[in-house]
Amino acid sequence: MHVKKGDKVMVISGKDKGKTGTVLAANPKADRVIVEGVNIVKKHSKPSQMNPQGGISNMEAAVHVSNVMLIDPKTNEPTRVGYKVEDGKKVRIAKKSGESLDK
Repeated sequence: MHVKKGDKVMVISGKDKGKTGTVLAANPKADRVIVEGVNIVKKHSKPSQMNPQGGISNMEAAVHVSNVMLIDPKTNEPTRVGYKVEDGKKVRIAKKSGESLDK
C-alpha cells in the first residue's frame, strides 16, 4: 500500500473529491484508509455506561486506497509514489519532485 498513517493525502474521486487530510488509520488487508475530515457518516449509538445520552454522532468512514493520492511535500500537489533503495532501505519517493516521503 502506498500510504501510511500520518501521511497527507488528497481524495481524487468520490463525493469528497479535492479534499485533503491526514491518514488516521490504514488497513492494508482491506486496502482502505481513514482520512481526517473525509467521508463523514452518521453513527447511531445506544445509551451506554460511557455515553449515557446515546444519540447520533459524526465520524469518518474508510475510503479505498485507490481514491487517494499522496501530497508532494515540495509542491503541495498530489503525486504518484515510487520506490528507491537508499542505504539498504526501501524508501518512498514522490514521482513529481523526486523528494523522499519517508523521514
